[in-house]
Amino acid sequence: MSHHAVEITLTRPVTPGELRDARRSMPLAASADRTRLMTVHSARSPGGALHAVRRRLGTRVPVDVLATHYPDQHGHVLVNVDLHRSADKALHQAAAVLGQRPQDLLRRRVTAALARDAQERARHLELRLESLLANHAPEEVLACVAGFLHSRRHLPTHSAS
Repeated sequence: MSHHAVEITLTRPVTPGELRDARRSMPLAASADRTRLMTVHSARSPGGALHAVRRRLGTRVPVDVLATHYPDQHGHVLVNVDLHRSADKALHQAAAVLGQRPQDLLRRRVTAALARDAQERARHLELRLESLLANHAPEEVLACVAGFLHSRRHLPTHSAS
């Protein structure tokens, strides 16, 4: 058995009482805004650790998604999502129609959605840069970005989520 770091994303911030109750079943570290938790769990596999954490937390905290914190040897992060019964049924039906396993279909759909989001964000950034470059020389924009990023290194970081 080995130890696996598990990140727990919550549907809402956990209350102090919920966190105290959950900590009775396993050691947990909470983010400042209490919307994410971390734990290390012993299991034979990362998937086993995710299932065990979900089982042990039960309904103590409003778990949305569990994920392995570190990528595997292929660069993948394992995700455990508890779908609503109707969403699970729709996923199984769609997978059967396509002749695929439900987890494979879900993985492909999530991967495609993340790729679309990354492309959309990149295009949005490009549009903003085009707007900046219409009024400023590239050297000015680069110097401004460098100065901005340098000054931000000395400030506390805040999560964008």
